[in-house]
Amino acid sequence: MKKAFITGITGQDGSYLAELLLEKGYQVYGLTRRTSTQNFARIEHLIHHPNLELVSGDLIDQHSVTYALKEIQPDEFYNLAAQSFVQTSWEQPVLTGEFTALGVVRMLESVRLASPQTRFYQASSSEMFGKVREVPQTENTAFYPRSPYGVAKVYGHWITVNYRESYDLYAVSGILFNHESPRRGLEFVTRKIANGVARVKLGKQQHVELGNLESKRDWGYAKDYVEAMWLMMQQEQAEDFVIATGQTHSVQEFLEKACQVAGLPNWEAVYKHNPKYDRPAEVDLLIGDPSKAKQKLGWEPKTNFDELVTLMVEAELEAERKGQA
Repeated sequence: MKKAFITGITGQDGSYLAELLLEKGYQVYGLTRRTSTQNFARIEHLIHHPNLELVSGDLIDQHSVTYALKEIQPDEFYNLAAQSFVQTSWEQPVLTGEFTALGVVRMLESVRLASPQTRFYQASSSEMFGKVREVPQTENTAFYPRSPYGVAKVYGHWITVNYRESYDLYAVSGILFNHESPRRGLEFVTRKIANGVARVKLGKQQHVELGNLESKRDWGYAKDYVEAMWLMMQQEQAEDFVIATGQTHSVQEFLEKACQVAGLPNWEAVYKHNPKYDRPAEVDLLIGDPSKAKQKLGWEPKTNFDELVTLMVEAELEAERKGQA
């Protein structure tokens, strides 16, 4: 039985990846931080799975991870934990650097010291491209991050490359473009729109407050993207890959489609601008070129933009009707 170790298992990507690996017959270990109130909502349905074990540790406490790796000796290590919300990275830039940048080198050091045969996956981000140098963005596009989060992700990306080249570790980075799902945090714009539109439809609120409607993103479905992570770890050679749909849509398009799914005829009546959601430095156009992933991994997204928005809005309508959200 193959063993996998996941940081960030309680997050959106971690929960979908744990599902995938358990389906494939892995023994899965998930790192969780000890807090007075645990948030296991996304993995609640997996908690009692016989092949899932949660391990206490922290990205800031390298010893806890080194010890866990020494005991477990996993075949694969997926580093998905981070301070992952761009807006928060301006309010907490030092914390973002501590987790999202230095957290990566702590994980790599733990692998190097305690389990060097373990294959390592780093969750890189399209936010590294920021003020884009070319359209679409490929594995060779220069980075120009526009937020403390993007800057921290660039460090995490290059330190992964550095450890691969310096210590001959199997270490890869997946440069994932925006990927969404009903498990997305409420602070992210897609979930905020899906949830807000559902609440407007059901008479629970009047407007959806948003920042810049013109920002364009390459949005995919998180469940499709974790499959790409797994495929990257099965290759003979460790390589980095852009994972994206190759299509871009604006925040306004997402709002319009969400209103259409909910049966709200006038999206402009639903929208309300709130300047607090405007970024100090905006990333205007992100669109990835996934051709390398298609060619070498045999991966391409299964879920298109309309299907993704429909999936998210319908999940929010159901949850709000049940009073669970």
